[in-house]
Amino acid sequence: MKILLIYPEYPDTFWSFSKILNLIDRKAIFPPLGLLTVASMLPEEWEKKLIDHNVHDLTDVNLNWADMVFISAMIVQQDDVHSILRRCEELNKTVVVGGPLFSAMHEDFEGLGIDHFVLDEAEITLPIFLRDLEEGKAKHIYRTSEHPEITKTTIPMWSLIDFKDYYSALVQYSRGCPFNCEFCDIIVMNGRVPRTKAPEQIIEELQTIYDLDYRGLLFFVDDNFIGNKRKTKVLLPKIIKWQQEHDYPFHFLTESSINLSQDEDLMDLMGEANFRNVFIGIETPSTDSLKECGKNQNTKIDLVESIKTIQAHGMQVMGGFILGFDNDPDDIFDVMIDYIQKTGIVVAMVGLLYALPGTRLWYRVKEEGRLIPGVGTGENTDAVTNINPLMGMEKLVTGYFRVLKSIYNPNNYYKRIETLLENLKPNQIVSGWGANGGKAKIGLNVSQQEWKIFFRVVNEIVLKSHNRFRFLKLMGSILWKRPDLVNAAVELVIYGHHFEKIMKKVVKNRPDTKGLPIQPKPVKIPVKSVEITVF
Repeated sequence: MKILLIYPEYPDTFWSFSKILNLIDRKAIFPPLGLLTVASMLPEEWEKKLIDHNVHDLTDVNLNWADMVFISAMIVQQDDVHSILRRCEELNKTVVVGGPLFSAMHEDFEGLGIDHFVLDEAEITLPIFLRDLEEGKAKHIYRTSEHPEITKTTIPMWSLIDFKDYYSALVQYSRGCPFNCEFCDIIVMNGRVPRTKAPEQIIEELQTIYDLDYRGLLFFVDDNFIGNKRKTKVLLPKIIKWQQEHDYPFHFLTESSINLSQDEDLMDLMGEANFRNVFIGIETPSTDSLKECGKNQNTKIDLVESIKTIQAHGMQVMGGFILGFDNDPDDIFDVMIDYIQKTGIVVAMVGLLYALPGTRLWYRVKEEGRLIPGVGTGENTDAVTNINPLMGMEKLVTGYFRVLKSIYNPNNYYKRIETLLENLKPNQIVSGWGANGGKAKIGLNVSQQEWKIFFRVVNEIVLKSHNRFRFLKLMGSILWKRPDLVNAAVELVIYGHHFEKIMKKVVKNRPDTKGLPIQPKPVKIPVKSVEITVF
């Protein structure tokens, strides 16, 4: 059996970093972890190839070679999914699909040439499909409401990709999150009880990636890396020991809840392991809006001091923010701009509240008659919402664009870099901005690859960009006061180059709010408890 695994193309988005890939000699940011894991679960005797459409063209030669095509995707990739499905149907290919897009919206893809939907968590549904396939009785849809233990999850089949194409490697340690945010689909897909791999599994995965000669950024893609803090504290010393034995080949990025700031031991361990970036869903500075969406863990602490505390342990905080809650005050746009600037959250993803299928929010706004059908791209910063907001659509969209224009104005962006670098206490093992940068002790320690990237940045930003004076001022200040942070500064400048271009595109393509409900009945409706089925 010849299996072609296809990962669809991402559009230009906030997280695609498409505008800077040429600067860092990479074709994509992240490899397709889910498909690579599925590949390792397929029968060993099957022949497998993977086409990441972000890296390579998908040719008819590829498709004609295959006996069966496997596709996995997220919502933001749906345009390319449709294109791939049309090509598969034209060539009469047997198609198997799974992943977040299809698990959430499989009804939307009926009649498009898909033979088998293998949905939800593959550790359960994929073996059943493979058994039925072997017996000649494969069904159209496979679903489960169970959440399997992941202690037996296989190591991804990394041999199907070339790490030189990617900026980051990926590892998953846990699934699930203990919190119950109304808008979040993590608990719908993965449940509220965090399930973890054994520390020995993680060390084996790190060693596998290391043995393939990859060095640099490694993203722990967990829903919430500290969802089970007790187990995370058991894992981290083992990662620290492995890192020390291998001269710190990796620096880590992960996602966490903000209660990380209240655990000194956990922050110290993450710093010592070389966690350098952490993405946190802050959502909003409005306490009433946090209570509305059930994000109570964010209401119990000082949201400014918490960020500074994490930064002081050597970790940059990337923040997720949302506008459009029912309880957002009239001045929410100014308050959010001020909060982002004050905390030095350089990478700030701001989106409009969106009701994902199956979430408590989706059921609530549908019951209230405020769900707008037929919209949604899966992009976090495209000014699209499927909720009729209480403040009125025009006011929300206008305020949203004001926030984007403000925080990604180059002056404000560079000011946040300065604020962050004032707060940031770098670890003794801060790695550089190069895709393959390994250990770099405190001091101006830059690899050959990083110098190459640096001179490209100089050419692109200093010689061609209107940001040349901001860049030179920042670098002069850093080299004079904090040469230990030159790597972090250059990395953030590179990110900013991408964000500025993406935000210009978003503003240019501002959606037309005409014809959409502008002002619903101005009554704040309390959140109701809604029972949902978790798939």
